[in-house]
Amino acid sequence: MDRYRQIETFVHVVEAGSFVRAADALGTSKAAVSRGVLELETRLGARLLHRTTRRVALTEAGRAYFERARNLLTELAEADDAAAARAPDPAGLLRVNAPHTFGVQHLGPLWGVFLDRHPKIELDITLTDRRIDLIEEGVDVAIRITRTPDESLAARLLARVRLVVCASPTYLARHGTPTRVAQLAEHEVVAYTYAPTGDVWHFDTPDGPQEVNTHTRLRVNNGDTGRAAALAHQGIIRMPYFVVADDLARGSLVPLLTDTTTAEVGVFAVYPARRQMSARVRALVGRGPRQVADALQASTGVACPQPAWGPGPLRSASRTAGPDKAEVGAWSRRCKGSKAAKASPSGRSWPRTWCPWCPCATW
Repeated sequence: MDRYRQIETFVHVVEAGSFVRAADALGTSKAAVSRGVLELETRLGARLLHRTTRRVALTEAGRAYFERARNLLTELAEADDAAAARAPDPAGLLRVNAPHTFGVQHLGPLWGVFLDRHPKIELDITLTDRRIDLIEEGVDVAIRITRTPDESLAARLLARVRLVVCASPTYLARHGTPTRVAQLAEHEVVAYTYAPTGDVWHFDTPDGPQEVNTHTRLRVNNGDTGRAAALAHQGIIRMPYFVVADDLARGSLVPLLTDTTTAEVGVFAVYPARRQMSARVRALVGRGPRQVADALQASTGVACPQPAWGPGPLRSASRTAGPDKAEVGAWSRRCKGSKAAKASPSGRSWPRTWCPWCPCATW
């Protein structure tokens, strides 16, 4: 194994915390990783790692060497990126990770367009709702739906998404419709495994912030599974608007607590922080916000001038009381972000904070 590969292998082992995970990130075998580290230690004449069956730990010499080696690899990567950025077309492998539902519904149609625009780039797409370690798993860019991205990563906001609390009409007929935040504690909830606040749901209400400890009937690690459970009348869910938008439109799910708002989350592209962004990452992230926003707008049929998806707090009537489809396009074109209640072409009006179709509503 050449000198550079030895150093790269050692750094990956330390960052991953194991030979197995380092091998996965490097796309090689555990035996090859072990051999590379051993060759490096032999060449240096110093032990760099303490090895046990459970973990690896740095020796004193290893700790000093790791800091310099990692900085060296970062500098080399940035030098490569700087040179590649001057090339007319970005090239090479770009590894992207995204949440499953969002990746299927709204990113899937974009990859072909991206590859057509950048014919020298190869894409490796993985979909999982689990929050991965980008460096450990060798991912260049991850799409994350969160309130606050990891501070150790560079991030770019692609769009904003409103969470919606809803349930099926059948479930509500059996168990009653909660009209206050506290009443959620009396209901069955289909919870999302990776929710940052666990079983505690937070709301902004006319009386101020409120929270409730929910009772979880079913816990899922995927938005589509939670949606399916709600459609099967198994409980109340809280999901990003794009997951349930069609069901809300059809009446298969009913929005609840419409005089409150739940947390707004962002759709972020995150990537390892470097002084020089690679040309491949820039090719994706640089155009990402407009493309992703356009994809969401296409799925909802609303021409939104801002990358924000999902209804604001529903303060008036049910969705069926809103404008018909013909009114939506004309009304949204007229809106232009007015802060006042706005009238549709037919003369009916809805408060700015209510209409789930208006692209300028409070998202």
